[in-house]
Amino acid sequence: MKRICVLPGDGIGLEVVGCAVRVLEAVAPGIELLHADIGQSAFAEHRSYLPEDTLELMRTCDSTLFGAVTSSSDPGYTSPVLTFRKSLDLYANLRPVKSLVRAVPKPAIDIIIVRENSEGLYHQEEAVDVEGVTTHRRVTRRGCERIVDFAIGHARERKRHDICCVHKANVLRRSDGLFLDVFRERMANAPDLAAKDQLVDSAAMFLVTDPRRFDVMVTLNLYGDILSDVAAGVAGGLGFAPSGNIGPEHSVFEPAHGSAPDIAGKGIANPTATILAAAMMLDHIGMSREAREVEAAVSGTYSSGHLTVDLGGRHGSGSFTDHVLQRMGA
Repeated sequence: MKRICVLPGDGIGLEVVGCAVRVLEAVAPGIELLHADIGQSAFAEHRSYLPEDTLELMRTCDSTLFGAVTSSSDPGYTSPVLTFRKSLDLYANLRPVKSLVRAVPKPAIDIIIVRENSEGLYHQEEAVDVEGVTTHRRVTRRGCERIVDFAIGHARERKRHDICCVHKANVLRRSDGLFLDVFRERMANAPDLAAKDQLVDSAAMFLVTDPRRFDVMVTLNLYGDILSDVAAGVAGGLGFAPSGNIGPEHSVFEPAHGSAPDIAGKGIANPTATILAAAMMLDHIGMSREAREVEAAVSGTYSSGHLTVDLGGRHGSGSFTDHVLQRMGA
């Protein structure tokens, strides 16, 4: 029996994870779902944003489904998300973006963004002096090699045709230059895939104006974080942005959006990203048939005209999920 750690977190995380859990229970009733605390709710109960018991459960389960957390202005606050990514060595962030609703005049998009998840500007080392703050950016050969290798493997699994390395090596010649050099080295051993590269600023423009030029993108941490949100905007918004954090032994799947406290508790949050993140998780743990069933049900629900509130439709979290479940039952 597969064991899944479920971390609803804060804000709309509670609502959208609840919707995804309903879908998981329907499509894979044999899965054991084990809930734990993270974020502000965990701090209120345990005085820790990521209790050790939660982290240990994440280590022992087959995967984790995570909602969102609300950051704190407390000087002693440490991001639980960055903490579990580091602790579990979740070096690859996988963000597929696909149009489920045709939004004229936006072009259709169907790309996979593979983001390095452990280094770069999110290395979290900052030096303060009397003039300001210097942030240290860490890019290693090992980090570059394993994220490019991950992108190659995933592109092959998904029968994609090309990989584009997104960088700023014309300015950051040593760090981004290392990433680009490693990309070219590794792609030389992958003749079945076309290799491209693009500067990050022009890549952002083309994501909006002509996303069809991209198939798989591989990039560094900060670039991937920003570009995936740009791509999600083309697809309809962050409500359509599932993601996976993947390492050698562990994985965490989540929507790319935040906790959105302004709409929490209103029942109007779009659960699509979280439901699709759950489908990604099913695929990752070897339940590909169930994953495809969930994806088809979500796509079919939109195709039949059932739109969520963020798209100008009438469906909130629960009623949209009801239609997904009905379609799965059919």
